Amino acid sequence: MRRVKLDEGLYIGGEFEIIAGPCAVENSGQMEEIGEFLSKHGIKILRGGAFKPRTDPKSFQGLGVEGFKILKKIKEKYNFKIVSEIMDPRDIEMAHNYIDIFQIGSRNMYNYSLLKEMGKTNRPILLKRGMSATIEEWIKAAEYIEVAGNNNIILCERGIRSFDDYTRNLLDLMAVPIIKEKTNYPIIVDPSHGTGRRELILPAVKAAMALEADGVMIEIHSNPEEALSDGAQSLDFEEFRNLLTKIN
Repeated sequence: MRRVKLDEGLYIGGEFEIIAGPCAVENSGQMEEIGEFLSKHGIKILRGGAFKPRTDPKSFQGLGVEGFKILKKIKEKYNFKIVSEIMDPRDIEMAHNYIDIFQIGSRNMYNYSLLKEMGKTNRPILLKRGMSATIEEWIKAAEYIEVAGNNNIILCERGIRSFDDYTRNLLDLMAVPIIKEKTNYPIIVDPSHGTGRRELILPAVKAAMALEADGVMIEIHSNPEEALSDGAQSLDFEEFRNLLTKIN
């Protein structure tokens, strides 16, 4: 299996890594609080959305470049690697100044122009599975990036749509062993988007570990009830601390 190097001694592939942070960057104070908390608990990779593709055009769309600037300050203060979504090929050059791992979100897995441009970069790419994508389509999307020149690709299973609306999505954990059998890409699991319910995140993480996923990406917030985006699937600090205790 290929390992994607993020820093000296830090890879996705091999050791189980936890990526954590809020769905959306809301302000400097929020990110300082979260950054300090995660740093104290040994988290090395921080996620945070600055550009937010949302189904409802009236909902919070993120802070854009200002969000990237906030993330960079937290990165430099606490020595994180930063994951954030890039939606527009025109933003890639600018994002190099702020972001360590470029995320391609579920809605953009089929955006072949974006995939090709990501292939021209030298940054690790976190490719989320499309919300209605087959595994084969997902693999082909990754190959678009690789054919264009970048093989530093991390796949992320984040759930697919089903007829059952109890959970936000159907978290397809069988994608983990299938991807490991069919490809050499590392694969992580996003139980926050995959379930949409904070009480299911811990069991989903345990299942991902049992299936030998290379990591998970978890949404946290200091006050999920007041989060501007996806509070129902975000853990608060005590819940995240409890999760670390249960899996270590």
